[in-house]
Amino acid sequence: MRKENKKQLIDSLTRQLSENDNFYLTDVSDLNAEKTSDLRRLCFKYGIKMQVVKNTLLKKAMENVEKDLDELYVALKGNTSVMFAEAANAPAKLIKEFRKKSEKPVLKGAYIEEMTYIGDEQLDFLVALKSKNELIADVIALLQSPAKNVISALQSGGNKLSGILTTLSEKSE
Repeated sequence: MRKENKKQLIDSLTRQLSENDNFYLTDVSDLNAEKTSDLRRLCFKYGIKMQVVKNTLLKKAMENVEKDLDELYVALKGNTSVMFAEAANAPAKLIKEFRKKSEKPVLKGAYIEEMTYIGDEQLDFLVALKSKNELIADVIALLQSPAKNVISALQSGGNKLSGILTTLSEKSE
């Protein structure tokens, strides 16, 4: 690879690392062409961008970013692919689903909203992470619950009172 091409790739990776708050480092080696194609299709389905990179170029890009990515340097051994996603748990779910048919990809490390996770044993934890939208929905549901209870109690009380008044008015006739 020529020096100009390397610089362009490093700049591209630096931009992607800066723009994305969630990315995973995985090992997809030993996947044949068919399984690699299946993995890329699944990535497209989940809205994940996957890119196979050279470790030295990725490390240089990571050094150019203003995020603290030092802990991820230990994961830069062997074949590495980077998965970029909007949802923090999307790549973890993808890996978990793909592993039903294959033993790869293996999670080497992840960077989620300023937190670093190293090793494949973190996969189950990362799958359980809730996305920002899921957390907002949970908070809204919690806030709505007491209000719904009060409205329901007021409505049922009004129905009882209306029933009593109707009964009393019918008795007096």
